[in-house]
Amino acid sequence: MSRAKRMVPATRLSPLDVIDEAVAGMLARPGRAALTVLGTLLGVAAFVTVLGLTTTVEGQISNRFTALVATEVIVQDTADRSDDGPAFPDDAERRLTALNGVHSAGVVWEVTDAGPLGARRPTAPEPGEDVKVLAASPGYLRAIHARLAAGRIFDPWHDAEHQRVVVLGSGAAGRLGVTWIDEQPAVFIGGTPFTVIGIVDDVDREAGTLLGAVVPAGTAEAVWGAGTGARAIIDTEIGAARQVGDEAPLALRPEDPGRFRTVTPPDPRQLREGVDTDLGTLFLALAAVCLLIGAVGIANTTLVAVLERVGEIGLRRALGARRRHVAAHFLAESGTLGLIGGLIGTSVGVAAVVAVAFFREWTPILQPATVLPAPLVGALTGLVAGLYPAWRATRIEPADALRR
Repeated sequence: MSRAKRMVPATRLSPLDVIDEAVAGMLARPGRAALTVLGTLLGVAAFVTVLGLTTTVEGQISNRFTALVATEVIVQDTADRSDDGPAFPDDAERRLTALNGVHSAGVVWEVTDAGPLGARRPTAPEPGEDVKVLAASPGYLRAIHARLAAGRIFDPWHDAEHQRVVVLGSGAAGRLGVTWIDEQPAVFIGGTPFTVIGIVDDVDREAGTLLGAVVPAGTAEAVWGAGTGARAIIDTEIGAARQVGDEAPLALRPEDPGRFRTVTPPDPRQLREGVDTDLGTLFLALAAVCLLIGAVGIANTTLVAVLERVGEIGLRRALGARRRHVAAHFLAESGTLGLIGGLIGTSVGVAAVVAVAFFREWTPILQPATVLPAPLVGALTGLVAGLYPAWRATRIEPADALRR
């Protein structure tokens, strides 16, 4: 008996045979193979799309941060003493715009005792008309990047001549029913008439301006007196904010620069890294869920294939196939299907990222570390998904399988 055993050669299955059997199994059931590929395709496509859009959105956030936050400097008065006179000199705007790297600057404060604002002369304060009134120098609206829906902003002449004009934010204009200014409508602030010369539709900074009314600083001082709590908003070139923040107090009050406190942007690298980390973690989790869904689809389809091919598996075992040969056959099928789905899914994901970026007018950003391994991720997903069905196939006994 031992001699007979030694005469029977051991059953072998080369890698080429495994691939050949896997391809034959897929071609024998093209519909089921296509559905299995579809599951991996969707998972990998979602993986590439989500990670690609993550890096693209991170780039847009970084650009927006650099363009807005990194170019804003705020100068505040720290001396709460009314007998010291106005914190900012009358020519504060000229002094600030003379600094290198400054695009525009303006001084602003809230007029706290202006009274209610209404579209008609009120005999008593009307509900809903107590909106914020801001006194500002002409450069303030330019510094906050105000975009007008109608009209214009006031200029230095309005400020110097104490003209009673006002620029309304879109929110305040809507509450007052002022939708056009062709006939120079008037509004009343605490009973004092002001001519509306412009309506601000949107701003990049100081969003509260949209809910208020802005009057020239000179006019506000003439009507209500000098205000308190003034601050300067400075719009700088990229990279100049810190230097401008250091120079602004000295330019405003050479004799007492310590009266001012400047607020400059934080380190953009730290903020970007924090935002990128948070977004990356969130979207990576979403991509992992997409891959998990694809893996479940592959596992389900492969398990059904195992149950339908019990007779074939029993015949293979009866002809000498070992358990590991059966397992290798099904793992090769699931891995190949995963690889095909990964290749197609990667192409679909890249196309989706480019399409979204095109319609949103963004710059698509795709990391090679995301795109290049994606097909291998599909193949690995297929292999992992095929582990349990392959194990089930190896548990099938030849005698039981042939009796079915």
